[in-house]
Amino acid sequence: MRGCRAVVAALVLALGATGAKGEGEKRAPHSFSPEGLAKVSDYIRNEIATGKIPGAILLLQQHGKPVYYEKFGVRDIATEFSMSADTIFRLYSMSKPITTVTAMMLVEEGKLALSDPVSKYIPAFADMKVAADRRGEDGKPVMTLEPLKRPVTIEDLMRHTAGLPYGYYGGGLVNKAYADAGLFKNDPSNAELVARIAALPLAEQPGTQWDYGHSTDVLGRIIEVITGKSLFEFEKERLLGPLGMNDTAYYVADRAKWPLIAEPMPKDRVISPVAEVRDPRKPLRWESGGGGLVGTIGDYARFAQMLLNGGTYDGKRYLKAETIALMTSDHIGPETGVVRDQNFYPGPNSGFGLGFAIRTSVPPNTDWPVGEYRWDGVAGTFFFIDPQDDLFGILMMQTPTQRGRIQLELKTLIYQAMGR
Repeated sequence: MRGCRAVVAALVLALGATGAKGEGEKRAPHSFSPEGLAKVSDYIRNEIATGKIPGAILLLQQHGKPVYYEKFGVRDIATEFSMSADTIFRLYSMSKPITTVTAMMLVEEGKLALSDPVSKYIPAFADMKVAADRRGEDGKPVMTLEPLKRPVTIEDLMRHTAGLPYGYYGGGLVNKAYADAGLFKNDPSNAELVARIAALPLAEQPGTQWDYGHSTDVLGRIIEVITGKSLFEFEKERLLGPLGMNDTAYYVADRAKWPLIAEPMPKDRVISPVAEVRDPRKPLRWESGGGGLVGTIGDYARFAQMLLNGGTYDGKRYLKAETIALMTSDHIGPETGVVRDQNFYPGPNSGFGLGFAIRTSVPPNTDWPVGEYRWDGVAGTFFFIDPQDDLFGILMMQTPTQRGRIQLELKTLIYQAMGR
């Protein structure tokens, strides 16, 4: 399996960091029509007018320059303050690519390897078991434990094949065990959270199934173990600070910036059966590499442009182009034997790389680009990077309930505006 992945990575590198163009042929980037972009604007205005969202900001940047940048509505209907460039959003899972990029810096420095077992840095992982649901004599499900067939690796954490779910009620006994475990009780540090996770069983054997969950939180803790610094300290030193992502953090420490925080509609705050959107004004010990960051659209645009540039921004290199290419190639393709769970969020036309969903085929009745990579956050934000068209897009909004629908409908309009 590892040999197959190496072949895939080598093919990606041979085609270049900007991705394959279809049998190696490069096509001219698509450009936007004013009429198409007007439909994009009309769509967002209608979402606000019909009370679905308070407001939003959309940036489309091509060839290093904004081709569309519009602010809509208000950041909070309670204050009626207009959306502004310095509005702060809960990023949730858009934190994952930032954590993964930071970890890949350590890979490039030889301090971490994708093949390393997690137990090298967190010894308790060596003793973890794998849960299996069985039927007892009374016909009721019972959870039995099996030994690991192989260790959980760093690659498993980055591609979500570690068997570490988020946990939710009604999703089998192991998921209920995660939901009932009190993982976040008393605001744990990263070390305490990972110790609690390591005391639970894995949901699947490592490397067998894409299962979205706490993998990137564990990766964040490994960064701390290697560097001897908190996750935020290292991210600030190596990535956030140099990129100028000055408003990206795990909470909003400056009280003067609290009015800048975007809020969802009052009745649109539930992100799971047991949780609402968190208050980013409250300081936390837990620096969640998987979902804890807040930030502005300008901050995330710097990060996205660095990725699109193949690892450089404003004259400084953060990652090698080869590393970006490896991260944005599919690491769960058919040759890996990894199956997709019933909640495979990237969708049927996508695989998953190291920190990103990767489009591997064209959706029906579209000309959407193969090689596009992306992710989103449960509070409503999303981004996509389209190397074929030298383009990235970022939508910042806060709406847990409407996000999936809006993301699909808006991206359809964006690509239609490009003639795709």
